[in-house]
Amino acid sequence: MIDWFSEWFDSKYYHILYKNRDEEEAENFLKNLSKLKFFKKESKIIDVACGKGRHSLFLSELGYDVTGVDLSENSIIYAKQFEKENLKFDVADMRKTYKKNSFDISLNLFTSFGYFKNKENDFSAIKSMSENLKKDGILIVDFLNSNKVISNLIKTETKEIDGVQFNITRKVEDNFIIKNIEVNHNEDKFYFQEKVQALTKENFSELLTFAGLQIINTFGNYKLDEFNPQTSDRLIIIAKK
Repeated sequence: MIDWFSEWFDSKYYHILYKNRDEEEAENFLKNLSKLKFFKKESKIIDVACGKGRHSLFLSELGYDVTGVDLSENSIIYAKQFEKENLKFDVADMRKTYKKNSFDISLNLFTSFGYFKNKENDFSAIKSMSENLKKDGILIVDFLNSNKVISNLIKTETKEIDGVQFNITRKVEDNFIIKNIEVNHNEDKFYFQEKVQALTKENFSELLTFAGLQIINTFGNYKLDEFNPQTSDRLIIIAKK
């Protein structure tokens, strides 16, 4: 049985649905992160679950040595057109260590975690991201603030983008935030699902401690304001190995 994320993230409809994400906001977030004291000119960065590589590319343009990895072969094929001396891409599963003790900073951005059905896979993913890091390396996880998402859940929504109609329903079930997506394109109809665990800061603390990491800071949005568990848009965690 194919995992939902393997099928959905490799689909052209995923990229159509999310084509209007605010790239300026994302780039400002990366600029803000790069001002933190542990970002150094010589830092080697791994961008885990990098998608099509736009954010890895932006970090490389800031001067960092960046490796972007993703499970989606189609996304990595696309990203490879941007490769250069300080930017490489590779297909890799985040649950497996990519290169042990090789990076100063590991990034897992834009809710690229919490997809798995069981805790063992969560632990494997965090442990692998930790093992990729050198001693004193930094892991940055940017996740949704599940408390706020659940409080403001939009249960049904219809969008039309590029001639494709998306009928979306949302619910919370067994501690997962579930988005069911019906795609209508020409005469064809497809069904996809997003299923993300409603993880809290306390859940992440448990996972990170298991992997030999310690939380040193948390932020609540892309401007890096203080995290509030009820009102913040994001849960951004900075952890040290």
